[in-house]
Amino acid sequence: MKKNKLYGLIGKPLTHSFSKKYFTEKFEKEGIENCTFELFSLDTIQELTYLIKENPSLTGLSVTIPYKESVIPFLNRLHSTADAVGAVNCIQIIRSNNEEPELIGYNTDVFGFQQSIKPFLESQHERALILGTGGASKAVSYVLKNIGIDCYYVTRDKTKENINNSGRTFSYDKINENVIRAFKLIINTSPVGMFPNSELAPAIPYQAISAGHLLYDLVYNPAETEFLKKGKEQGASVVNGLSMLHQQAEEAWKIWNQ
Repeated sequence: MKKNKLYGLIGKPLTHSFSKKYFTEKFEKEGIENCTFELFSLDTIQELTYLIKENPSLTGLSVTIPYKESVIPFLNRLHSTADAVGAVNCIQIIRSNNEEPELIGYNTDVFGFQQSIKPFLESQHERALILGTGGASKAVSYVLKNIGIDCYYVTRDKTKENINNSGRTFSYDKINENVIRAFKLIINTSPVGMFPNSELAPAIPYQAISAGHLLYDLVYNPAETEFLKKGKEQGASVVNGLSMLHQQAEEAWKIWNQ
């Protein structure tokens, strides 16, 4: 008889997540037996140690906001991409005999984002304005820099302004119409606009957006965020994070079962 395998998602909040539905449907459609996927809302990342200990069938975890960076000290090692990015969204759990489980951190956001944005990039998208400075922004900038796109960042935290990024991080009050016109690629990596706060949108001057702009939102719930809606009203091309979710989830499944 096959041993039961448990997979899950850690983060907080998890009300926005489609991961459980995605994997549960995958297991049913593909006839994958003895596998379940659960949501684990952790108040602090320190609770991860207890979660691993109390669930001996736990084989793999996805990691979401706000733990993509703070989870790293709890891992035994990092895959080279996760190490280069400085953020983890996928954990492989290797258990052998009665030894302590080995936790290996990966970043499948890189693969997911790269695959999902590639078809939409055009010659005018040589410079990107990335909204947010968390773990997801690191995966996004890693991909864009590798394909030669210049990256600048916008943060709500004024203490992060211009730190470690050579004058490339700005607070929202510095983002005027001229800035928006200069950046034809704008990517929201923050949770602003995510369900249940779907009425919110990053505070940028949307009136300066044009048909030459591409707006990409890593948020996938709702499918059309206020950020994308406002961009579309100005004639911009818009993409949500659903394709990225699917791509990174499939990559995570490969890692958990390699």
